[in-house]
Amino acid sequence: MSAQTPRKQRLSAPLLARIRNRLLFLYGQNQGEEAFLRLERMLEAFQRPAGVFSGGFDEKDVLLITYGDTLASAAESGLAALARFCERRLGDLISAVHVLPFYPYSSDYGFSVVDYLSVNPELGTWSDVGNLRTRFKLMFDFVLNHVSARSEWFQAFLRGDERFCDFFICTDLQRDYSSVTRPRSSPLLTPFETSWGRRWVWTTFSADQIDLNYRNPDVLLAMLDVMLRYVELGADLLRMDAVGYLWKEVGTSCTNLPQAHEIVKLFRDVLDAVAPHVAIVTETNVPHRENVGYFGDGRDEAQMVYQFALPVLVLDAFAREDARHLQDWTGSLNLPSETTAFFNFLASHDGIGVIPATGILSQHEVDALVERVLAHGGEVSYKTNHDGRDGVYELNITYYDALSSPHSSERRERKRDRFLCSQAIMLALRGVPGLYIHSLFGSHNDTRRFLETGWKRDLNHGKLDLSWLEGELDDGQSEVAGVFAGYARLLRVRRAQAAFHPASPQRILPTGASVFGFQRGPHKGQIVVALHNVSSEVQGVDAAVLPDVGAGYRDLLNGALYGSSQPITLAPYQVVWLVPQDAVR
Repeated sequence: MSAQTPRKQRLSAPLLARIRNRLLFLYGQNQGEEAFLRLERMLEAFQRPAGVFSGGFDEKDVLLITYGDTLASAAESGLAALARFCERRLGDLISAVHVLPFYPYSSDYGFSVVDYLSVNPELGTWSDVGNLRTRFKLMFDFVLNHVSARSEWFQAFLRGDERFCDFFICTDLQRDYSSVTRPRSSPLLTPFETSWGRRWVWTTFSADQIDLNYRNPDVLLAMLDVMLRYVELGADLLRMDAVGYLWKEVGTSCTNLPQAHEIVKLFRDVLDAVAPHVAIVTETNVPHRENVGYFGDGRDEAQMVYQFALPVLVLDAFAREDARHLQDWTGSLNLPSETTAFFNFLASHDGIGVIPATGILSQHEVDALVERVLAHGGEVSYKTNHDGRDGVYELNITYYDALSSPHSSERRERKRDRFLCSQAIMLALRGVPGLYIHSLFGSHNDTRRFLETGWKRDLNHGKLDLSWLEGELDDGQSEVAGVFAGYARLLRVRRAQAAFHPASPQRILPTGASVFGFQRGPHKGQIVVALHNVSSEVQGVDAAVLPDVGAGYRDLLNGALYGSSQPITLAPYQVVWLVPQDAVR
């Protein structure tokens, strides 16, 4: 546990007024006032941890995304092995680690939480979490939509404990749920035998994941207490899982309702009051316009939102060797303030979601990606649409294998270049990059584990023996070492450029269908022109479409020089990040 400096909080009167108004909006006068008084006492008692990182993001911020047991070691716990590996191999490459849910759980890879405030003993202890934070900022998962059916809260509900009788959403089968958005194909309601008899309980994601009833202010206050405990225990960023589903209103989609946004704003106000260094990152796997709505006005809601459309649009660009969809979409992106940032990622513990590209990719283009993934050894997950039919939800495959078939005879170097080009796009775009640990090593589909479990996401959840991994990295000729070395080079260059600051401007350049080019900056006097050939053919870029910088350009990645009127020729999947030749080295 983090060291603490006991002191009474000095609470801002304007913030307290906003918090009170939000509670009145959610619960009305009587319940809202009572909830406010209870929350005010909670905030006064909160102990801000010592040695916190400063808030805000810059070009050095890069997050590693990993499970606590992805790196397996017979000699130490998963969290201890992760800390040792990060210190040895990633110390100058990343700034923060997102450890996916490391709490005791019953299903869904940790997202069915049994106990919010304990560390899964199979992964380690709170001391292991604290040791990781001595070197890196940490992002905790705040799984706030649902709890495990085995959690003490739900078990108390089943026993008839009156304190928990309204913690969950009980309803009946006669109501019309046809408008409710379904992220899975499992039933929305699940029957449970309780001391009051059979009850049908709301279960958005699975029968083992019981939705919390935020209409009950006791639930909101309990989750606020969990959030503040996470801050005390070292969280610098909070990933708000499935936050769009928090508020249910039968007859609506039950997603992204105004009350859900109000709850996020309330969490933001609470953190601004007692722990302003902590950032909220919202996870809403929905079409882009709804997703960026969680920025609010730029200062009252999330500091970061997941850039969910990016993975599928980058994959589409490489699959068709045509980046125009990606160009058009990124050209439309705007941030509501300089204190917000996109959380850019290509791979994660989930699959490659296709819903965020709704209205951007045609059904024919989505179908082509499905065929590609199946041909490359992947799988496809579905959700139930409003019309009762199943639709494609996500593509289950490692990003490396999505880009290049593991069955093809294509040269290893070509596959590596294609993959690193995709990652360079993510690293150079405006935002804070998140790297799934398997991407650092070019991991392939874990087909054996998938065949054992039947869980499609297991294709992208392989566990890596740490001693094997270290050996592969030390062997300069291995595929793993080649991908890691190329990735490390991109990261070191990226973190040294002021123009890659998340607040730095971004402008898409007219570089043709097969070259994705854009300018970052100026920021602190620097611009970077980033060019990425998404095709298997040599491409040329006319110097006339680049900013006029007088003397010409120098490539940050290989030192090559280009005259001010010289066309730039890109080999297949080549990346160049250009700065003016006369820029200070």
